[in-house]
Amino acid sequence: ASYKHPSLTDTPHRNKPCKMAALLQKIAPMSVRGVRTMSSTTERKVAVLGAAGGIGQSLSMLMKMSPNVSKLALYDVMGTPGVAADVSHMNTKAITTGHMGDEELEAALTGADVVVIPAGVPRKPGMTRDDLFKINAGIVATLMTGVAKHCPNAMVAMISNPVNSTVPIAAEVMKKHGVYDPRKLCGVTTLDVVRAKTFYAEKKGIPVVGTDVPVVGGHAGITILPLFSQATPFVELTDEERVGLTKRTQDGGTEVVAAKAGKGSATLSMAYAGAMFADACLRGLNGQKDVIECSYVESSVVPGVEFFATKVQANA
Repeated sequence: ASYKHPSLTDTPHRNKPCKMAALLQKIAPMSVRGVRTMSSTTERKVAVLGAAGGIGQSLSMLMKMSPNVSKLALYDVMGTPGVAADVSHMNTKAITTGHMGDEELEAALTGADVVVIPAGVPRKPGMTRDDLFKINAGIVATLMTGVAKHCPNAMVAMISNPVNSTVPIAAEVMKKHGVYDPRKLCGVTTLDVVRAKTFYAEKKGIPVVGTDVPVVGGHAGITILPLFSQATPFVELTDEERVGLTKRTQDGGTEVVAAKAGKGSATLSMAYAGAMFADACLRGLNGQKDVIECSYVESSVVPGVEFFATKVQANA
């Protein structure tokens, strides 16, 4: 979809935009470029759980920029009032509220259509996904208990790592409360897709905008399987190129951790990917028929494998 800023193009000076307007056009909001949008008058509430963290703050800002969000509830165990106050000053559609601590989880979740969960500790140098699991599993279980009680019909977009484990945990919590719907629980593997698209386009010298590479399997190491043979546009890869691109896609998170010298992980690109997926959920809920994304979901695609990342269609 396209989006026009009348104030940037329809100037009184012979319709010639000023230098500042031209600059603003170049750095147009994510809702113009990274997220395809669909005009809708439907009121939609999005809750971000873990909004004060490294991923959560950027994700909150990006969701505030989405025209598909009417209400934005930001939740964390600490720091949320400041993030909410900051984000709320942005002159976009969503009304933003901040919620902090266990006693305010209900208010954050009540009425939510989409719940995005980036909560938990980030990867640090030397940490395996098993190490992450020991810490983040309990956090996810607590938050999903809140979802089960206060917004059981919401779409859940799970970002907290390790996704291969946190999604099954979330499923078990929802089952325990008798509200599990496998169609509404999705592990966000969009960053793997974003990386595959970017690396493939760079390698073959093609525009990244319009490039698509499906990624299946899981969201950790060798379980990440980019299908370059199904890329659009298709460009032949040598065996060496295919192996190299696959390895780089699988190790993308480690690449960022190393580049940040142990002082951070892939927070910005993950926030971008998470916002893309959440917005896709909203467009599907609003009735758009062609919304297809890759996601880690309960699946029968591979016999004996209960959860698998594959293409899914978002709809109401």
